[in-house]
Amino acid sequence: MTAITDANYNELAAQGKPMVLDFWATWCGPCRKIAPIIEALANDYESQAIIGKVDIEENEELAAQFGVRNIPTILYIKNGEVVDKQVGAAPRPVLEEKLKGIL
Repeated sequence: MTAITDANYNELAAQGKPMVLDFWATWCGPCRKIAPIIEALANDYESQAIIGKVDIEENEELAAQFGVRNIPTILYIKNGEVVDKQVGAAPRPVLEEKLKGIL
């Protein structure tokens, strides 16, 4: 699982792989609920996409850049563009289907 930060986002994005960004915070219950799903997807799709977590309290620039207002927010990015998103907790099949859509 990659920790995506204000400092490393551009470097990761430059790799050209599809990205899944999970915007979360330690105090967010629904964020903790989906954390194991995000982790499993990161392991299962490690070679195909960059899947990581963005702590909004430590990475305010990224949250502002993508207009994240509620958490959890999961953004699906392909070719540098946000092509899909999920706001709020969702089961693995929903999150995985969106991921497959950008691969």
